[in-house]
Amino acid sequence: MTVVLVTGGASGIGAAVARRFAGNGAQVVIADVNPLGAEVAAEIGGLFVPTDVSAVEDNDNVVAAAREAFGGLDVVHLNAGIGAGGTDFDLDAYRRIMAVNLDGTMFGIRAAVRGGARAIVVTSSLAGISPATFDPVYSASKHAIIGLVRSFQIPDVTINAVCPGFIDTPMVAGFRDRLLEHGLAVASPDEVAAAVEQIVAGGESNQAWEVQAGRPPAVVQFPTVELSQR
Repeated sequence: MTVVLVTGGASGIGAAVARRFAGNGAQVVIADVNPLGAEVAAEIGGLFVPTDVSAVEDNDNVVAAAREAFGGLDVVHLNAGIGAGGTDFDLDAYRRIMAVNLDGTMFGIRAAVRGGARAIVVTSSLAGISPATFDPVYSASKHAIIGLVRSFQIPDVTINAVCPGFIDTPMVAGFRDRLLEHGLAVASPDEVAAAVEQIVAGGESNQAWEVQAGRPPAVVQFPTVELSQR
């Protein structure tokens, strides 16, 4: 039986991914600082482990908990992330965004590989492949995630990124109506969950997948540049 770990699984994209894999017979572990993750886990017959992804030991502990509870670990979706840094520089906000989004990804990849995962999907964003002038620090963190995903060569492990546009989650709840008023599409978390499932099943690695409302997931095409070591 497939064992899946989802960080940031208490709501939004993470909860949708957890429900989708559980619905297909997987054992699912939800990691989140939000205690509502326990309710999602109870709903799907999974396991909730309180986790701050910005802490190395929390990433190691949730992987260990998954292996202890279900005997192994197959798929890890590193979805936990925060934004709302805005355009005014705030040192505390900057450090927290980078700690959760970038450190959490790095620590999560490390723990997942050590725990035997065979497929890792990281949630980046369209803001990770194009400018996001409304939140430069968030955009920088998501660009960095793309760099990690495209650069890591991990034997026997696939690693990819999913890059959603605006998704109907708590992160956009405060300005969702304005997005719709301006004619911007807002996708459902289920669309991203379907993309994550497709990415894992596809078996490719080092790719970034764009997900936007009403469109099929698409691999992002990056310029090819050869880097030589000197």
